[in-house]
Amino acid sequence: MTISWVYLVIAGCLECGWALSIKYTEGFTRPIPSLLTATAMIASFWFLSLAMKAIPVGTAYAVWTGIGAVGVATFGMIFFDEPRDLARILCLLLIISGVIGLKVFSGGR
Repeated sequence: MTISWVYLVIAGCLECGWALSIKYTEGFTRPIPSLLTATAMIASFWFLSLAMKAIPVGTAYAVWTGIGAVGVATFGMIFFDEPRDLARILCLLLIISGVIGLKVFSGGR
């Protein structure tokens, strides 16, 4: 795995962080959660931009959003008592398989 892929995974994890923390900003009316959310957003975009120096934009964006979607949905099921039905889990597994496929078939980058 090249450093660009490491940057992309970091960006995806930060996307999970800001997506989850936005819940606590209460419409960006709470200063500390809002500041933490904005910081995570900026850092996520920055790491995504670093990753895009070597990874094609379509692949990088799809992997970034895939990590975010799966991460936030999983955290929601674990910590916010969101539905855990089989269909939902299978859909998340499809996203994961797509992200893995994009990495495997990214042309050796």
